Amino acid sequence: MKLDGFGLLVEDMGRMIRFYRDVLGFEIREAEDTGNVYLVKDGTLFLLYGRKDFEKMTDRRYEYVKGLNGHFEIVLYVDTFQEVDDSYSRAVAAGAKPVMAPTTEPWGQRTCYIADPEGNLIEIGSWNRPYEEKDA
Repeated sequence: MKLDGFGLLVEDMGRMIRFYRDVLGFEIREAEDTGNVYLVKDGTLFLLYGRKDFEKMTDRRYEYVKGLNGHFEIVLYVDTFQEVDDSYSRAVAAGAKPVMAPTTEPWGQRTCYIADPEGNLIEIGSWNRPYEEKDA
């Protein structure tokens, strides 16, 4: 098997579409009243799926985390340390919840954390080199 992508089960589809499209720049073309959003971001499948629609499809009820979700994180990479700072500032000004301001970690990565409107953690980080060279 190969990892194809990941999805978020969301409560308020319109609010989440606006956040990922308008705050983080994901290309989302679906209407805000849709039951699911299927898109590819930088070669990775990203899915927003309405919780009620998913429950109906699977004929099950689920419990969901409330508040800040510490079960996983979404990671976004930028090429420079300055872009980490700028991306954090823009995202927070546009409505993202600040979690951790930009910090250069002892291992050399500059990173910060925000949360989307439903409390999912998003890391924005950089090794101060282009994405293609970050693991070199």
